[in-house]
Amino acid sequence: MGHGRQKPKRLARKLLAVRKQLNVSQTEIAKLLKLEISYTAVSGFELATRVPDLIVLLRYARLAGVSTDVLIDDKLNLPK
Repeated sequence: MGHGRQKPKRLARKLLAVRKQLNVSQTEIAKLLKLEISYTAVSGFELATRVPDLIVLLRYARLAGVSTDVLIDDKLNLPK
């Protein structure tokens, strides 16, 4: 199970945009997420080489002040 799972095409760009909007480094966002992840994990999310867990997506959404739908749905854009 889990093989062939589709992932949103724009997710990596949106996670990078959230970090840039907060004006923080990868290390700093890892700390802001209040999870035990490293800057290398954040880099993987932003490069689309890793897919974040649901709790990571939830924390990103809360930091950005948006619903997780906005991060996951390729048809929705992050607010300016």
